Amino acid sequence: MRYPIDRNTAKAAIKRRDPFADKSTVGALLSVCGSYGMAGAAIMSAKAALRSGVGLIKCAVPETIYPIMAQAVPEAVYYPVRDYKKLDINERLRYCSAVLVGCGIGTGDSAAAMVRSLVAASEVPVICDADALNIIAKNPDILSAARARLVLTPHDREFSRLCGFSLDEVKADREELAIDYAMEHKVVLVLKGHVTVVALPDGSLLVNDSAGNAGMAVGGSGDVLAGIIAGLTAQNPNPELTAPAGVYVHALAGDIARERLGELSMLPTDMIELLPEAYKSLKI
Repeated sequence: MRYPIDRNTAKAAIKRRDPFADKSTVGALLSVCGSYGMAGAAIMSAKAALRSGVGLIKCAVPETIYPIMAQAVPEAVYYPVRDYKKLDINERLRYCSAVLVGCGIGTGDSAAAMVRSLVAASEVPVICDADALNIIAKNPDILSAARARLVLTPHDREFSRLCGFSLDEVKADREELAIDYAMEHKVVLVLKGHVTVVALPDGSLLVNDSAGNAGMAVGGSGDVLAGIIAGLTAQNPNPELTAPAGVYVHALAGDIARERLGELSMLPTDMIELLPEAYKSLKI
């Protein structure tokens, strides 16, 4: 079945906060993102998750980027590591309700070993973006070891590497290939593009053709989307609902940014700052 992604999609996944809530009751996200030269990806995804309402974000980051990361996102708890292989996966997964991995981590042996261990160990949803997708493309057996639902967020070129079809073949048959992949691997697949689609393991397809614009075609926009989805999933561990909701909120913030700043000048960081307005407009 094919369904639209719209305001109702977002409102079905995002609930009004309990007036008696505290940070321990509104989600805890483990974020494993960033590397030397790629601090921005970790910063943007973390800020987007926080702006999406998660109660606590715990960032495992390389020591090389910890100082700038801590200044940029002071709200986070940090686990600086010298090498991703040395990350104590089981300890860091404690008390988390969702995981984000991949934004700017690189694809070296250390990062690959960490992604493999993290996916296999996590009992809460794992949102895999960017370099985590490239690692999975080279090591597809990682998917079969997952204990919890995975959300994969590729653009067309990344999806081409994941599914083994050429980029032209992906562009020609995006929806069917996305459905087939989600069903085969039992994942939630967010295939980003001019029209972003979300394929679910049951064969359903949700399509966003009502929001978003070309001004969002800037490096870092995908990190923002990953952070939004991760933040929402940490609060509501049902990625079949929160992934399409995140797609809509991301696109809505992009449309607000275009209105304020224009398509040529808007940046992913502008979209993060406008997330509060996007959420307020949903009147949840």
